[in-house]
Amino acid sequence: MSKAIGMVEYKTVSAGVTAADAMVKTSEISIIEAQTVCPGKYIVIISGDLSAVNAAVETAKTLQGTHLINSFVLGNPHESIFPAIYGATTIEDVSALGIMETYDATSIIVAADEAAKTAIVDLIELRVARGMCGKSYLMLTGEVAAVEAAIERAKSVAAEGGMYLDSSVIAHPDAQIRDAIL
Repeated sequence: MSKAIGMVEYKTVSAGVTAADAMVKTSEISIIEAQTVCPGKYIVIISGDLSAVNAAVETAKTLQGTHLINSFVLGNPHESIFPAIYGATTIEDVSALGIMETYDATSIIVAADEAAKTAIVDLIELRVARGMCGKSYLMLTGEVAAVEAAIERAKSVAAEGGMYLDSSVIAHPDAQIRDAIL
């Protein structure tokens, strides 16, 4: 069985909750997050076997397509995606810090997966639209060149859908910044 992650993002809470219910009734998946995010949108992030995640996301898209903002299914996501979403990543040191923001919730996870697969980096956090007026961000660390390559890849992925907002790479961030983010 291949592990997969999928997500749907809706304009309304009612469409999102209805879609989430249909997703769990369609296939054997686990809900990672199902919640309202700013500004009154609703996101559902699921995991499970690739075929089950595909079926659940397709059901949600079909059932509530008029209110759908975006969706994705990632087969074989990078292993650092899940701890970064949960905020459970353990990082010892920050050589360089990469930060990237998007206008929506779905594109940040796809961009983070691509970034983590592009270079040897550690995802620190994926903030998926909570308290950000619908925007999302990722933070990652590694050697300076690796972080630069990962952020460039993430930028290009988010830009394809028009969702890229901003990014930066900080070489050797000050200890106060490291302490604040770790």
